[in-house]
Amino acid sequence: MAKTGRLALVNKAEKRLSIQRQCELLDLPRSSYYYTPSEETAENLDLMDMIDKTHLKHPYYGVKRMRAELSTPQRPLNEKRIRRLMRKMGLEAIYPKSNTSKPCKWNEKFPYLLRGVDIERANQVWSTDITYIPMARGFMYLCAVIDWQSRYILSWTLSNTLTTDFCIEAVQQAIDRYGVPEIINTDQGSQFTSEEYVTMVKGYGIRHSMDGKGRATDNIAIERFWRSLKYENIYLYSYKSSLELYTGIKEYMAFYNEERKHQSLEEKTPKAVYMGLNDPTAFTTENFLYGSSSFGGLTA
Repeated sequence: MAKTGRLALVNKAEKRLSIQRQCELLDLPRSSYYYTPSEETAENLDLMDMIDKTHLKHPYYGVKRMRAELSTPQRPLNEKRIRRLMRKMGLEAIYPKSNTSKPCKWNEKFPYLLRGVDIERANQVWSTDITYIPMARGFMYLCAVIDWQSRYILSWTLSNTLTTDFCIEAVQQAIDRYGVPEIINTDQGSQFTSEEYVTMVKGYGIRHSMDGKGRATDNIAIERFWRSLKYENIYLYSYKSSLELYTGIKEYMAFYNEERKHQSLEEKTPKAVYMGLNDPTAFTTENFLYGSSSFGGLTA
């Protein structure tokens, strides 16, 4: 069972076993149970929430335009603060720009392989990406893997840090459940250019495709999903803890895959298309997409 699933089994009302003993039996560090994701002031968390919403509407806004958009006479903002928070959130203005830096050998870049390609079958192309998830008193990061042809979410992981480990875990989970794709597409973020991630992808013989620098439309399948997730779930519920967030995302993933019909899929669900079924009720899975989490550098 994933780490967050085990965390959900810890019962504070249990009189016979202490929290420490329950964590020991579930093979959990006690610090994970008491973890509270809060590093920024309430004012900065509120500002990060506004930055996130503005970035979804205007992904081409850089630091200068973001500052101008969010500044008010009552709360003037400076570029240094906006830049720091956007970096912490993993956000960058999206527009075509040259890449003049020379990558190190362990930060290998790959060409974009999907231009002009007809995507006609499941597991032909997957995409994976990371997004910032606001909470009532903190924030987390979500990594998900999506099948381009069906829009089916194959796996997902939560983390309180922008590390490579939880991205590798998400892709590994998808491969373990559904097999090896022909192509996997990512952006040029450090998590996906890391030696560990590249080694894993090459080890499976997967062709690694990367977005052009600053081109969100190159990874449009996952970008559209982020928008749906945030407007249909995250922004509607002010999740107070990582466990609440995990449960809420798990429920939304099931809804998105199994119930939410898409016009682009001829009013079928992603699950129905991925499984090759016309009747979305003909296929059921009891153990559907449990996901996992990483806390304090410990991966589930």
